[in-house]
Amino acid sequence: MEKITCTAELKLAIQNLEFQQEVQGQLLKDHFFVTFESLKPINLIKNTLLEITSSPYLIDNMLGAIMGLISGYLSKKIAVGTSNSLIRKILGAALQFGVTNIVAQHPDILKSIGNFIIDKFIHKKNEDQHLANKENIENP
Repeated sequence: MEKITCTAELKLAIQNLEFQQEVQGQLLKDHFFVTFESLKPINLIKNTLLEITSSPYLIDNMLGAIMGLISGYLSKKIAVGTSNSLIRKILGAALQFGVTNIVAQHPDILKSIGNFIIDKFIHKKNEDQHLANKENIENP
């Protein structure tokens, strides 16, 4: 800043500083309002849910964990059934734990196996339909 030599320059410098203070004060108030709004519990929950739903990595992990829990539960129900045997219940719980961990840790492998099986069935069905259509055309 230049050296002030007269009262007119001093008044102008004071006006500039007052204007700068007013602008910075308004920016501070705006920032405070934004911060206050973002710290409200409903906004914290909403932002967290938005982050969860927008993260494909997290969604894949959740889907893998859910698939693991469901498959573990179903394997236990199939193995134990309605048995009252303590040993069978313990083995069922161990089976459930094992299946849940395997499925949760390797969902990509299971997805690829499932896709392979589905493709084979759909591909075979499409081939069968194609052959049937070809026979109908050749033998009216």
